[in-house]
Amino acid sequence: MHDGESGTVAVLDIGKTNVKLNVATAHGALLETLSIRNPVREGPPWRHHDLAALRGWVLEGLAALSRRHPLEAFVTSGHGSGGVLVGADPQDGDGTALPMIDYEQPLPEAIRAGYAPLSGSFLDRGSAVMHGATHQARQLYWMEMAEPEAVARARWFLGVPQFWAWVLSGVAVSEATLLGAQSHLWNVAAQQWTSIVRQQGWTRLMPPFASAWQTIGRVRSSIAHRHGLPAGLRVLAGGHDSSLNYYRYQAAGLADLAVVSTGTWIVGFSDRTPVERLDEHRGMTCNSDVFGKALGGVLTMGGREFTAIAGPEPPEADVGLGTIERLAARGTMALPSFGDDAGLFPGSAGRGRIVGEMPETPEERKALALIYCALLTTECLDALGEAESVVLDGSFLRDPAYASLVAAFSSHRKVLFSLDAYGVASGAALLAGHETRSGPAPVALSEARRLGGMAPMLAEYAIRWRTLARAAVAPPTTTETKGASHG
Repeated sequence: MHDGESGTVAVLDIGKTNVKLNVATAHGALLETLSIRNPVREGPPWRHHDLAALRGWVLEGLAALSRRHPLEAFVTSGHGSGGVLVGADPQDGDGTALPMIDYEQPLPEAIRAGYAPLSGSFLDRGSAVMHGATHQARQLYWMEMAEPEAVARARWFLGVPQFWAWVLSGVAVSEATLLGAQSHLWNVAAQQWTSIVRQQGWTRLMPPFASAWQTIGRVRSSIAHRHGLPAGLRVLAGGHDSSLNYYRYQAAGLADLAVVSTGTWIVGFSDRTPVERLDEHRGMTCNSDVFGKALGGVLTMGGREFTAIAGPEPPEADVGLGTIERLAARGTMALPSFGDDAGLFPGSAGRGRIVGEMPETPEERKALALIYCALLTTECLDALGEAESVVLDGSFLRDPAYASLVAAFSSHRKVLFSLDAYGVASGAALLAGHETRSGPAPVALSEARRLGGMAPMLAEYAIRWRTLARAAVAPPTTTETKGASHG
């Protein structure tokens, strides 16, 4: 790393609901975390994030952390649906030209209808047209329609990680992973601004590109002095949370790689997926890695599906293999989709059901939910195509049976998993040493345990499940789908 190997990295992780301020080592090991709910105000002019309140918390937190750790660099990771329209001076109020839109609120009908013909083709956008204000391009269109004079006076439109880099350094940049996360502003495959950016004259709002690992400047002297931060603190460009989690494995030397991360969303990325394989009607996306190269993506709302089947308070105990075997032998299956996200099964939203003998106990309902989510994970891997390495991470790994089920349903794949619960923060921290790292970054991976004698029955179960799940698929009827930012 620059300025000495002993330095640590401050990682600001902006989620939709929660914000975390982490300190990690140069090798990505987490040392300390502060967290807060991401503050939101109802309006006017729309429901928006309270960036002024968040700025105070971030700077106070950095000050406290700098007294306990030798901070050498600062980097932000963030979800893909965060865009901030700013003025020329980050010290002018909270820096914004208009409040940052909360992407989950419903759109005015005039904005939805006006955006549709401008949004371009699927490969230009990189994703389907999702609900609400998910896409940064649609947020900017809403701002322009509602407040044209404010947009005309604005200087930059920044992804949320780059907004925080600008606040600290005063330097504005664009970055590929964040723009490649359903922003509808950047065509990853063609490496150019999308048609709506050119048509609306928004290129004037788009700053020059920087790589996620690039030091774009040092912390502004006024901030360093006021908050007691290290004067030489490097500020990195930062990037999209899921892409930075993927980078953790790239930094470890893995290639030909598919990663499936689990939580509220099951998110899959692979560097082996050709662009022509992507299907906008099956939850697939064209994302970007930190090098600007296209990543095939797929997302489905696994966490919500799990809760719909298991119930809001499933038993804490791990799912037993005997329970899985009993359900499989009875032919008990959950078929998609229980929520309003159809994911990989177009037309299935709200049509989820259980076939075969009903689960009789809370333990059986939890086991059925885990089986179902392991099958969804396998569908994500099948959609992305073959990759030499398959890595699972995220919250589903808390139950040991999950990785074994994915391995059983993907018997031709070598399935590895990581139990680290802080992959995004680790990947972001590793950016600080990107240019000086001399060997692979450490990452702890285990191979999924095979289920032996149960495997043939589970393989047959998976075949029947796919047949029934796909039989229920309806042809897409609209270009707008349910969904949200993965990350």
